Amino acid sequence: MSNIDKALKHLNRKITEREHGHSIPFDDYLKILIAQPDTVVRNIFQTFHDMIHTYVGVGTDEYPDDPESINYVNYDCTRLFVENADHPFFADRLFANRLISHVDAMKSSAQQNKIYIFKGPPGSGKSTFLNNLLLKFEEYANGDIGTRYEVVWKLDRRVLAQINESQVKAFMDRLSTLLDEYELGQNELLEMKNSLQRGGDFVEISCPSHDNPLLMIPKKDRRTFLDDLFKNDEFKWKLFTDKEYDWVFRDNPCTICSSIFDALIQRLPSSMDIYQMIHARPYRFNRRLGEGITVFNPGDKPMKQNLMTNEQLQRKIDMLLGDSNEVKYIYSNFAKTNNGIYALMDVKSHNAERLLELHNIISEGIHKVEDVEENVKSLFIALMNPEDEKTIEGFQSFSDRIEFINIPYVLDLNTEVEIYRNIFGRHIDESFLPRVLHNFARVIISTRMNTTSDALNEWIFNQRKYNLYCDENLHLLKMEIYTGYIPAWLTEEDRKRLTAKRRRRIIAESEKEGITGFSGRDSIKIFRDFYSAYARKDKMITMSNLNTFFTKWRKELNTMVPAGFMDSLLRHYDYSVLQEVKESLYYYNEEQIAKDILNYMFAINFETGAVEVCRYTGEKLEISEDFLRVIEGRLLGAAADDLMCHAFRRETQKEYTARTLTQDILAEGKNPRETGLFQSLHERYVHNLKEKVLEPFLDNVNFRRALKDLDTDAFKTYDKRIRDDVTFLINNLCTGKYHYTRQSAKEVCVYVIDNDLARKYSM
Repeated sequence: MSNIDKALKHLNRKITEREHGHSIPFDDYLKILIAQPDTVVRNIFQTFHDMIHTYVGVGTDEYPDDPESINYVNYDCTRLFVENADHPFFADRLFANRLISHVDAMKSSAQQNKIYIFKGPPGSGKSTFLNNLLLKFEEYANGDIGTRYEVVWKLDRRVLAQINESQVKAFMDRLSTLLDEYELGQNELLEMKNSLQRGGDFVEISCPSHDNPLLMIPKKDRRTFLDDLFKNDEFKWKLFTDKEYDWVFRDNPCTICSSIFDALIQRLPSSMDIYQMIHARPYRFNRRLGEGITVFNPGDKPMKQNLMTNEQLQRKIDMLLGDSNEVKYIYSNFAKTNNGIYALMDVKSHNAERLLELHNIISEGIHKVEDVEENVKSLFIALMNPEDEKTIEGFQSFSDRIEFINIPYVLDLNTEVEIYRNIFGRHIDESFLPRVLHNFARVIISTRMNTTSDALNEWIFNQRKYNLYCDENLHLLKMEIYTGYIPAWLTEEDRKRLTAKRRRRIIAESEKEGITGFSGRDSIKIFRDFYSAYARKDKMITMSNLNTFFTKWRKELNTMVPAGFMDSLLRHYDYSVLQEVKESLYYYNEEQIAKDILNYMFAINFETGAVEVCRYTGEKLEISEDFLRVIEGRLLGAAADDLMCHAFRRETQKEYTARTLTQDILAEGKNPRETGLFQSLHERYVHNLKEKVLEPFLDNVNFRRALKDLDTDAFKTYDKRIRDDVTFLINNLCTGKYHYTRQSAKEVCVYVIDNDLARKYSM
């Protein structure tokens, strides 16, 4: 029995700690308000914003120092949509940025009632998204960090006994008749009479609209009250100046609370007596009970009567106030989600009717319940397929209150791959050569993109120069930009032309993509077929397998893929693995590279023919055209002509004098190697060296054979230099940023040599 008692007590303590629903006096509420103003003074929009940012956190910008950055960042939505979810939702980078942008706008301005409609094609995961979003909101709002308070009236009979005795006597005379009409028994009649006459008893009235206790301060007195309550600090400044807090001074309490307040102020000598009857308790959300969160499916039939009351509580109120009929305890189901979330799953059937019913509520923020006006300040959310948009056609005033947020098929290839990993297991990576799994995702996503892009065509004049790395429609380039990555194979000229305005135009085109093509359900079925056909324990899935699957085995799928895309994808793969092999084989005297760059930065400030000692390396330099051209050849490539070299020299010298020397080195005291100019030149120098790194091995048969014999006894028979080069290459591919296995690294290296990729991409 001791174990049973111990277990029950522990369970009781846990539940009590978690379900802290007790009310506190208004004075105690004000103490919490002063201590935690940022969390207590929040409406639904501010709470929703804080919930999103709590779970998502701060995004990562891969190019934080880029002056043309558009703040298109990588948000990790795992905690919001994946963790502890029965059916995870994977938000790609485009949708995550779109969602965060709307949520920030929702909080930062004076909120007016709107309905936020998430519009997307079937199979885009809309229902999963909303279910997971509401699950996390309920979890957040019921936790300590998301707690908000609502009003609870505790009407004290002892205080209300101050009503003059004649009123009480007249009421008592009528009480028997009143109770008889409700067919109460004699015992109940006596109990209620005694209850009214007993001192120290309370009648508890919960605000059905979940009003914030601050609204119990008369609107005309709130500024003065809050000015007296808060000290002059950052929060007080925000409270009185930021648009997001306009509701504190603008909103009215519900008609039930305001009528109770008005009735009491006429009967009691001091408002202090009223505030002693006002209590606050945590606003508890429960989707299943429709408290704070209400979700309707299209098949849910409308309620026959959208009117709620509590007859027993109404009688108690009438008894306390002398049957004045001043307080009508009636409300609608909209009150239950006031300052909460009202959601429609797919706007069709009965939900189409509900959406139209919201017209006046969203426009005016008021709902009529008999002759009583009910305040409705909820977060309205709906899901909609594109073809259902006709439901709201012809309602211009309503359309102005609708905020559409697109939720299309995934367009971020990294997210598409995460979906496969979640469904089929993370072990699938072991079956693929690196990049092949992501290339499968690229094929799927290509079907969801528009054929042409005005933004890309305006940015890049000559697409043909990228034929070795990209498709003619530049889908592969666009996919990289959608993931937040700017490809290294772009020319310097095009990289500079990628301004913030152009980048925003490219990202904006995603709003009109992801509506057609393979749906999320389609892609999962296709991947299952592909994986089951080619996954083997002794052999990895290659690009050849991928190409065969779409062009020969499942030809009907290839009709959805843009023409020529598969060939371009293979070229893109060849180029990418070539760069990885070059990067892994490259090793050079870094100190010598640094000296060359520092000498060049110093020398370009002097006329040719001069002899100077470099202040950074201490070397004596004979500054000639040949001296400069040798280093410029390493910086720009062997194909650079005199015109290019001189233009580059002038631009570099201008950057050196305007910023590097005067600001970075002299003003800030930076080491020359830490300056932006040095880093930029170093990147150029290394890039061009890597382009030539494979040349010594291209025609070396022993190098290829040594690759295949690695990890065998035969490998020991090769020359030490070849063994060192092969070992260095394979180790870098496996332990560096590319995550190859030894077997996959060997296969890729042999693939690069056998297909002569180094010469192919040097043309």
